[in-house]
Amino acid sequence: MSKYSKEDIIRLAEEEDVEFIRLQFTDIFGMLKNVAITSSQLQKALDNRCIFDGSAIEGFVRIDESDMYLYPDLDTFEIFPWRPQQGKVARLICDVYGVDQKPFIGDPRYVLKRAMERAKEMGYVFNVGPECEFFLFHTDEEGRPTTQTHETAGYFDVAPIDLAENVRRDIVLNLEDMGFEVEASHHEIAPAQHEIDFQYENVLRSADNIMTFKMAAKTIAKRHGLHATFMPKPKEGVNGSGMHINMSLEDATGRNAFVDESDSLGLSSTAYYFMAGILHHMKAMTILTNPLVNSYKRLIPGYDAPIYIAWSATSNRSSLIRIPSSKGAGTRIELRCPDSAMNPYLALAACLRAGLDGIEKQMKLPECVQGNMFIMAPECLEKRGVERIPETLGDAIEAFEHDGFMRDVLGEHIFIKYLEAKKKEWREFRAQVTDWEVSEYLYKY
Repeated sequence: MSKYSKEDIIRLAEEEDVEFIRLQFTDIFGMLKNVAITSSQLQKALDNRCIFDGSAIEGFVRIDESDMYLYPDLDTFEIFPWRPQQGKVARLICDVYGVDQKPFIGDPRYVLKRAMERAKEMGYVFNVGPECEFFLFHTDEEGRPTTQTHETAGYFDVAPIDLAENVRRDIVLNLEDMGFEVEASHHEIAPAQHEIDFQYENVLRSADNIMTFKMAAKTIAKRHGLHATFMPKPKEGVNGSGMHINMSLEDATGRNAFVDESDSLGLSSTAYYFMAGILHHMKAMTILTNPLVNSYKRLIPGYDAPIYIAWSATSNRSSLIRIPSSKGAGTRIELRCPDSAMNPYLALAACLRAGLDGIEKQMKLPECVQGNMFIMAPECLEKRGVERIPETLGDAIEAFEHDGFMRDVLGEHIFIKYLEAKKKEWREFRAQVTDWEVSEYLYKY
């Protein structure tokens, strides 16, 4: 059942003195875009009559087919709590449609909706709870971001050691004003690193929440004179920022389909098949969960990020998939490789479809790997058939390029556009001469 009707939104906009409405959507690389309208144009927007130039958005359409329409999701109407109390600003998250009044195949939100429809056909709802990590850094005299921080706080530290406690609290309070249910927030392992965790939601709402969270964190950090970054590894020698994804399936009765109390781990065959599907497709979908050149600087031994395609029956944080200790209705699996730069619509669609593929084909789950894989000999893991996730963006491109399953998940349009862009990014990176190379080789050769 819908939360709002068109009439509700028009009435709320009038009662709350909303002057501007941002019609938001996301491009294929996870960048939030918007068209701002005044309240006088709200009825037009709610009638799906707002047009924008799709050719100006990277990965969308050519200039000769540029007109696109924004169809607001009425349930995403929110008033930004950090804006002025008079002349407020609200937002609506939109789906993108073509002039033929059909969903645009290059809209990431549509890709996720297609995956959700497949789950529905199989009798499931996909629920997700993200753990979002980010850094808060100083800005320079001109307001540009740096990687500098004055603090030296670590995991779970509090003020006065945690110098950004008030910033994090401000972010949480603003999110709660927008209807978020925040489960926890705390300082992370690296100096200036933080984490905020959201309540479980259906996957579409969770993806919307991730995009909203990133915008809110950046906006509120800026008000405090700081820069919030979701770059996976902004500094060498410290942990990078991940976005661990907790996930489970709900059946038609509303019951957690991952639960089987007769199983030694409390997991159903559905949960085992789902995990097997993700592990089976992990190499090909790593480019979606870890989309940047920089993502692979995080995925190295010693920094609490998994590098092997394996699962653990305990809370083993060196595993790609771990089983959190929660039981009963809270039973879930946690995928630990995704990072905060991912496009949540595409990455979560890939996770869902991979898991469903495992269920459909009743894939066999590899043997559980216990213990700290960071210190295990690679030869030992190789003997057990444990593979490594891609080591670079180039490796991820190779795994993705010829994978028919990922092509089906994303659709031809996004698959090709995404692949072209990532190949270009990798070529440009490989052409760079880094400071490390200069310091390592200049005086030797």
